[in-house]
Amino acid sequence: MASSRSSRAPAPSARSGPAQSGPVRSRLRRFVLRRRRLLAALLCCTAAGTGVQALLPPDSGEVRIVVSAADLPAGAVLREHDLKILAVAAAAVPPGSFTAVAQLSGERLATPLKQGSPLMPTSLVGAGLLTGAPPGSVAVSVRPADPAMVQLLRPGQLVDVVLGQPDGFQPSGPPTVLAADAPVLWTAEDGAEAWPGAGESGAVVVLAAAPGEAAALAAASGAGQVHLILTGG
Repeated sequence: MASSRSSRAPAPSARSGPAQSGPVRSRLRRFVLRRRRLLAALLCCTAAGTGVQALLPPDSGEVRIVVSAADLPAGAVLREHDLKILAVAAAAVPPGSFTAVAQLSGERLATPLKQGSPLMPTSLVGAGLLTGAPPGSVAVSVRPADPAMVQLLRPGQLVDVVLGQPDGFQPSGPPTVLAADAPVLWTAEDGAEAWPGAGESGAVVVLAAAPGEAAALAAASGAGQVHLILTGG
């Protein structure tokens, strides 16, 4: 009896590898077959994302530019507390943006700015106002005979400048047009500071003009004989 017991082969263990791996592979196969469309879609999305990522330009980083720290009116003289530095994506930086607040302290705004707007040369009273104007154009300030006309004007509008007659004189002929379709570069809006030296009669508008027109405009403006006619351009 003892010899017959010792000659029996040991029973296979329930935890043996081959016996357990079969059901696992079967379940995995069934899982893949049931969800093969979902898995195929995920693989396609992954491949598409990888392809798009490869075509995108490399990230060029951020650039720090000057923006307005609050809503600012046209005519405001900039102080350091009116401005702040903001980091933006290099691809989104407008050409000509300023990078240091010190570059703008004391400059006068030609256009109103909303909080967070970048400062540009075209935002300032100065040479930047003539960006895009015909070569040789100059900026000339004009005091119209009717100060109320200034309240109707905004930068970008076009006006004809007509020379009027002094008080008491009857016109002897057709009015003299000093400039036609002159673009308005700057004008004081409601709540804006006056143009430097404007005083109480500070109805001033700055126009872009050809050099040959500028002298006549300045002389007529000083005599208070300038009339502005808003045109459709």
